Amino acid sequence: MRKETQKLLLLSLLGLVSVNMAAQQNTKKDTVKNIDEVVVTALGIKRQDKSLGYVAEKVNADVFENIQNNNWAQGMEGRVAGLKIQTAGAGPMASSRITLRGEKSFNLDGNYALIVVDGVPLSNSTTGTGTEAYGAGTGGDLPIDLGNGPNSINPDDIESVTVLKGASAAALYGSRAANGALMITTKSGKTKNAKMRVSFNSSMSFDSVLKWPDYQYEYGQGTLAKNSAGEFYYSYGASADGVSTGGTSSAFGPKFDGQYYYQYDPATGGQSAERKLWRPYKDNIKGFWETGMTSSNNVSFENSTERTNFRASFTYLDNKWMMPNTGFDRFNVAFSLDHKVTDKFRISTKFNYANTKSDNLPATGYNNQSISYFMIFQNPNVDLNWYKPLWKQGQEGIDQIHPFSSYIDNPYMIAYQMLNGVAKKMVTGNVTGTYDFNKNFSVMLRSGIEMLDEKRTTKRPYSSANYLKGFYREQYITNNEFNNDLLITFKKDFNKFNISANAGGSIRYNQYVMNDYRAEGLKVVGDYSLNNAISLITKVPKPSDQQTNSVYGLVSANYDNKIFLDVTGRNDWSSTLPVEYRSFFYPSVSTSFILSDLFGLSGSNFNYWKLRASWAKVGVAGSPYMLDKYYSTSDFQGSALTPGTYPNPNLKPEDNTNIEAGMDFSLLKNRLTYNVTLYQNDTDNQIITIPTLLESGYSYRIINSGNVRNRGVEMSLSAIPVKNKNFSWNISANWSLNRNKITSLPPEFAGESYYTISSVAGVLYYNAVVGGSLGDLYGFKLVRNANGDVVYDANTGLPSRPDRVEKVGNAFPKWRAGLQNDFKIKNFTISFSFDGQYGGMAYSQTHHKMSEQGKLEHTLVGRDNPNGTIVGQGVVLNSDGSYSPNTKAVSLTSYYGDYYRRANVETNTFDTSFVKLRDARIAYSFSKDVIAPLKLTELTLAVFGKNLWMWTKFPMFDPEVAALNDSTITPGAEIGQLPTARTVGFQVNLKF
Repeated sequence: MRKETQKLLLLSLLGLVSVNMAAQQNTKKDTVKNIDEVVVTALGIKRQDKSLGYVAEKVNADVFENIQNNNWAQGMEGRVAGLKIQTAGAGPMASSRITLRGEKSFNLDGNYALIVVDGVPLSNSTTGTGTEAYGAGTGGDLPIDLGNGPNSINPDDIESVTVLKGASAAALYGSRAANGALMITTKSGKTKNAKMRVSFNSSMSFDSVLKWPDYQYEYGQGTLAKNSAGEFYYSYGASADGVSTGGTSSAFGPKFDGQYYYQYDPATGGQSAERKLWRPYKDNIKGFWETGMTSSNNVSFENSTERTNFRASFTYLDNKWMMPNTGFDRFNVAFSLDHKVTDKFRISTKFNYANTKSDNLPATGYNNQSISYFMIFQNPNVDLNWYKPLWKQGQEGIDQIHPFSSYIDNPYMIAYQMLNGVAKKMVTGNVTGTYDFNKNFSVMLRSGIEMLDEKRTTKRPYSSANYLKGFYREQYITNNEFNNDLLITFKKDFNKFNISANAGGSIRYNQYVMNDYRAEGLKVVGDYSLNNAISLITKVPKPSDQQTNSVYGLVSANYDNKIFLDVTGRNDWSSTLPVEYRSFFYPSVSTSFILSDLFGLSGSNFNYWKLRASWAKVGVAGSPYMLDKYYSTSDFQGSALTPGTYPNPNLKPEDNTNIEAGMDFSLLKNRLTYNVTLYQNDTDNQIITIPTLLESGYSYRIINSGNVRNRGVEMSLSAIPVKNKNFSWNISANWSLNRNKITSLPPEFAGESYYTISSVAGVLYYNAVVGGSLGDLYGFKLVRNANGDVVYDANTGLPSRPDRVEKVGNAFPKWRAGLQNDFKIKNFTISFSFDGQYGGMAYSQTHHKMSEQGKLEHTLVGRDNPNGTIVGQGVVLNSDGSYSPNTKAVSLTSYYGDYYRRANVETNTFDTSFVKLRDARIAYSFSKDVIAPLKLTELTLAVFGKNLWMWTKFPMFDPEVAALNDSTITPGAEIGQLPTARTVGFQVNLKF
């Protein structure tokens, strides 16, 4: 790299040059990466990447602009080693579970990375509906993905995202950054010649279902019933052919072979007058789904002068999702102003406003009013059109059409009558003042806010399976967070030594309140108001306030721009801890050595070699109201519920200790770069809830205990194999591996005992054992002999039942990888991105139920056997202890119902390895001489796609699966997952 480039970059860091592009333009053409790149670190402090002793990966604006995602976080999937974006597959809002370097906490919600916007942390709070994904038979409601804080961030307003992976990188942000942080920097006005620049970005995309389960359409509804002639038959209601077989949800009826049976007649709502052709309706599930459409239009205005930068942005996004009558619209406004009041005083502000509305978002999970539930129970011989009238004639609004079961709601009633609405307003922003006393000493004061105001409505009509007299709910949620920071900075050069010091303090206050009103039953049909309630349940608002006061400091030193050392310290005082443990201190230290400069190794082929290492310790405070006994509101007015969890007045903070080391290389005139990092993270003294003796009057108690260790490797590679005037090829790849180990548990779980972190559907358990890993899935498995043969019960002919649960697998992959390619061919740009994972397991409730009912292709095995029986492949245990082949035939319904029963976790759990073509784009940028007469400075047309192709052995919709339990995204479980979208769209970008 040329010396003048280095000087310009150094001046930029000192604030003497405002635009880094000048340096970039003077670099050699074949430079793939600017090794002096500036990245945003903790507290918004800008640093040279070479000076950091930890990993800070940067994702630039073009990633979010080029591939339009409703949620910016999904655009980062596969691009950063160690970063995982997990959604619950629950509809268009796609709330994200963002984690870095694996799972560290026994609390599933305690593993999220911190999201920071323009230096101000977001609370990232999520309020659920209070229900779990598996709710069959409970008579209650279902979870709904109504979006979380990051959903409101507009991708078009993002300038860059810097990923700080370890505790060292985010040490100055305190306990909430113990799992790393994503530093979002929004755009600000930067133009040339003090001219106003107007940018317009418009896109339209279309969604279709990426992958379907393998539905079978060879056999119809029934349970192997035979008529008087000994033949399999079907009859909707009792008929001359025999008793009714039309009330079952199973598809073990007759084969579709040209027969005629008495079937359902939609004209009369009863049995057909004559026998009708027995035939399949192969579009009776897929035909319900529509082509989704999303349009997004963004216009921004920006200008900059010597003293002022200004930008304003307006974006409207309209989403019509693939499920009929679902989707949302979002209006974003972003405002940025930076003004140099005097030569010493600068003030800046950034505000973002998001208004998100939806008349209906889909419910997810396994319960009556979920469309997933309908898809599971829909039979091959049932025409989807039979449901379209929705209401029985003369019973409009009172009694729905669901002719095959009163437990299965009409799909069109689910879509058009069971409405889940939301109106959400969110404001984030900050005001920052900076005063430079002289070239060495400055002070910064920043005040940031996050304000959420959300109203939710839930409507359930008469005759819905769980609410025969209807239901209406209103929820009002406010979440306000205020962050105030004072940062003092000192810089001084001593010949070859350079020292900078930052010291400051912050006050963070969070206030959360939810009001909940429920109308259990409606007096008047269709009147969704609280005044129309048969029984009105009003819950007293439950506050959840917390405050953290902090002081912190950072000292950075470097020698000759070749050796760098950072030392940080932070002390927090948390309101969620008792007085004696409320104050806790945690330090970090990191260093980097530019070996290529130290040993004079730089040359035309070997350009850059950096060695880095860091160590950090972070304290983690608990949630509010864990110290004392607090009563909660009851459904009965004027009453309260005693807590079921015993508090801990002596609660201590958790300890998170992180150590990492790595190297960065740059070769062949910086056209090839390689980074490798090794890390270890120990989370000790965790705040967990464990069962306690019922005699105590409580079900659980809160304690400090348990240790989890994560070790891993991260690698990334970037290269420019070809670069000339008319053609260039950029390629980048990343790979990460994480190994998680539980090294200690509370004494109550010593020996072979296990601690159940969570459970799903009453059959899948997330058990923690010493030596095991977070994410270990436990449940009943098949009984096998020493040879691995399945052992059958000689009397029943069905698999023998185990007497204890065992480990089935782990919810998290063994490794993940991503690959991006960018080609530039004259005015064309072609880019595409693959990513995937190896390993990981997930339990599927959909697979269990559809296999039990004979709805999937693999259940066709044995259908042609005489008398509808099958012999399970395996052995039986003889009286002498030996084994012999199983020979007992059982009915197909008994076999599939038992082999794939809900409690048999082994047969319903599958490998979640996959490879996805995550995104692709072809763009054409018009040359300057073509667009200049139009007064344009840039015009680009593009077509793009997302989730275009997938390879996986996972049998359901998507291997990237998780269950939405209340507000918790639980990996490793598919409980009524909704389909994943394949997206194709086009885009226009212009500037003038």
